[in-house]
Amino acid sequence: MNTICINCPMGCPLEITEEDGKIVVRGYTCKRGLEYGVSEYTAPVRTVTTLVRTSDGRVVPVKTSVPVPKNRMFDVLERMRGIVVPADCEIGYIAEHDTLGLGADIVVTGRPAPVQ
Repeated sequence: MNTICINCPMGCPLEITEEDGKIVVRGYTCKRGLEYGVSEYTAPVRTVTTLVRTSDGRVVPVKTSVPVPKNRMFDVLERMRGIVVPADCEIGYIAEHDTLGLGADIVVTGRPAPVQ
């Protein structure tokens, strides 16, 4: 498996294989790259971001409070589609706790655009 490490600005190209039952990561230049490669091979996770509606029809950005399993990203996005937050919610407002039992809250990360 080939991927790019996203843990620092270096963006090291990683080659991840399994040899004799052990995960081997090549191409990293720091410890974080090694850890990322192993994690990406064994249990990849992603932080999910999108926009949700406010009660007055505007939108606000949200994200998961912690990364979720990559194979559940679209389930989380589908769940986020149904979320409506109060029009006056603040940054940090938790729109939903423990989404889909994954241990990730849905958190508002910005303000809605002003009403025109």
